[in-house]
Amino acid sequence: MIDIHTHILPNIDDGSRSIEETFNLIKEAQNVGFEAIVSTSHYMEGYYETNTPEREVWINAIYENLKTKNIHMNLYLGNEIYMSENMISLLEEGKASTINNTSYVLFEMPLNAEPLNLYDIIYEMQQYKIVPILAHPERYTFIQKEPELVYDLIQKGVLMQANYGSIIGQYGEKAQIIVQKFYENNMIHLLGSDVHRQNTIYPKIPQILSKLNSIIGEEKLKELTTTNPKLVLQNKRIDIEEPHIIELTLKEKMLMIKGDSLGKMIKKLIKK
Repeated sequence: MIDIHTHILPNIDDGSRSIEETFNLIKEAQNVGFEAIVSTSHYMEGYYETNTPEREVWINAIYENLKTKNIHMNLYLGNEIYMSENMISLLEEGKASTINNTSYVLFEMPLNAEPLNLYDIIYEMQQYKIVPILAHPERYTFIQKEPELVYDLIQKGVLMQANYGSIIGQYGEKAQIIVQKFYENNMIHLLGSDVHRQNTIYPKIPQILSKLNSIIGEEKLKELTTTNPKLVLQNKRIDIEEPHIIELTLKEKMLMIKGDSLGKMIKKLIKK
């Protein structure tokens, strides 16, 4: 398996806090069957701005140290880029990174508000031959309320990366329900741990794989955990299955918009 989304580099973002924790995370990943890890440190202008050359130095140093310890793990460089109008400039200037210097870019959005310029930014990336991968779509509150947005983005060429932990409720009930709907409707193309701390997600991977296998089957699970991530690293095309539009039950709709005012709730239900 290949972990396509991690925060293992020490003191770069809100992930690993020490080189010791970095090595412990890598060992945890190895113990549950990962053979490769993509380091996707946050790049967020004004907050997390460690550039590509500096992160490359870290990756190379860690890899060399792993070899001396006889730990077999392939490491690759990437970023989880917080979307902005400057994304292309950040990539061109060597500040932020594509995944393993390919055409694939992992990006994230604000968790609680749909960006007004989302489609413009996606269009610009595609004009530059970049394949956008949206990190953890199940976690965005506006997607939980309107999951058809993911269907629309896939139709426009965006790939979807779910977090392993979402299916067992790591990010709450709403994310858990929505991500299962995504799995059932061909809306997830890659899986990543989004690991930040040791003793959190990696020890739960066997349990998660068992649950995912019961939902999507062994062949599809291998596609999301190994085949598609490998295609990304090799800069090869991922052929996706046609997604299906999600149908939420009334109870699920009510849960997803819980917390809205009564007026908004009624409006959304009528709209559906």
